[in-house]
Amino acid sequence: MKAVIQRVANAAVTINGVVKSAIQQGLLVLVGIEDADGAEDITWLSSKIVNLRIFNDDNGVMNRSVLETGGDIILVSQFTLHASTKKGNRPSYLKASRPEVAIPRYEKMKAQLEADLGKPVGSGEFGADMKVSLLNDGPVTIIIDTKHRE
Repeated sequence: MKAVIQRVANAAVTINGVVKSAIQQGLLVLVGIEDADGAEDITWLSSKIVNLRIFNDDNGVMNRSVLETGGDIILVSQFTLHASTKKGNRPSYLKASRPEVAIPRYEKMKAQLEADLGKPVGSGEFGADMKVSLLNDGPVTIIIDTKHRE
């Protein structure tokens, strides 16, 4: 799994002109799923996301997590995170899971985030043409790949 985690002042997902999810302070998480991703990846990544200390404490130091701040999360499926640009100029998405594999894993990831965060997590709609808006706070953007746990 690959995730792009953005600390936001606010974020929203709109589908066909209708707001599906919106948050104020928290995290917008774009997640890409591949066939090799399993339950361990979901558990590890969810824990990492909710416990990342990327929110400022009273001294202005990034020392608090979204869990500690009471912030919210929106999770958006993003197959293009698995784009390969090795050959030519048109990205290949062969590493990204097909919907029949990706949808159940995305739903498990959302459920795990909700369990770890202790409240509902916003989402987009798998396969929909979504408009994602955000005000990146900082900006703070973290990229995590469960296959390269650095």
